[in-house]
Amino acid sequence: MGAYGIWGLLPIFFKLLHAVTPVEVVSQRIIWSLALILVLLAARRNLAALVATLRNRRLLLPLTLSALFIAINWLVYVWAVNDGHVVAASLGYFLNPLVNVALGVLVLKERLRRGQAIAIGVAAVGVAIMAAAAITTLWISVALAISFALYGLIRKLTPVAPLVGLGAETLILTPVALAYLVWLWNHGGISLGRDSYLTSLLVASGALTTVPLVLFAMAAQRLPLATLGLTQYLAPTLQFFCGVFLYGEKLTHGQVLSFALIWIGLILFATDSYAAARRGRLAVS
Repeated sequence: MGAYGIWGLLPIFFKLLHAVTPVEVVSQRIIWSLALILVLLAARRNLAALVATLRNRRLLLPLTLSALFIAINWLVYVWAVNDGHVVAASLGYFLNPLVNVALGVLVLKERLRRGQAIAIGVAAVGVAIMAAAAITTLWISVALAISFALYGLIRKLTPVAPLVGLGAETLILTPVALAYLVWLWNHGGISLGRDSYLTSLLVASGALTTVPLVLFAMAAQRLPLATLGLTQYLAPTLQFFCGVFLYGEKLTHGQVLSFALIWIGLILFATDSYAAARRGRLAVS
């Protein structure tokens, strides 16, 4: 809930960085995230685990893939928000839970109860209607959905602690980010240091990147992907509200209908989950 809540309000933050190119924003996120992660690992005396992870070839390959997917996700998202496509970005994260559910069933062989399947079916109809109502920006939504779903799957299957894994991912991305920032600095286009306002926002992007990703990684290792996927609707709902009510993006009748169906699916899923948990407690007692 913490991860999804922060992600849901990120459009407000990135709109403040509209003067900075998306590639620089992502590069700065990587650098400042790494700084914060190293401080946290040092405080927990866990830097040795990070070094060991980077030396483990069996862990390095999946973490390199997850780093690639999260970098793609960040870049597409920042560009979409600052180009006026917050609703399209929110659709990507409406699609993402369904991709998570599909991966959970197909890859991890997770089984769905009948109530869960009905809830997902209703939500899927809503997402299909929303996709049809925004066909020209559908590539944004699909890119965000697939990249983050694959990131979540890899992190779930990779036996590494959340903060250590995130540290490894940011270290893997750091050389590319640094190279770009050095090139930008040499060409007089870097935003860091231009003024205190932009500089403080860019530094803060590290915390706004690290905290929700750590929370998400912790949840991904503890929850079934189906549950994780449906709960994730909180983030795109908040993004959706930001796009419509804060930034005045147009909302069609199809999008209104789809939004209603998605929330009906959420209510059905939550009701089924509560009933199953209650039956489990009664069986134990």
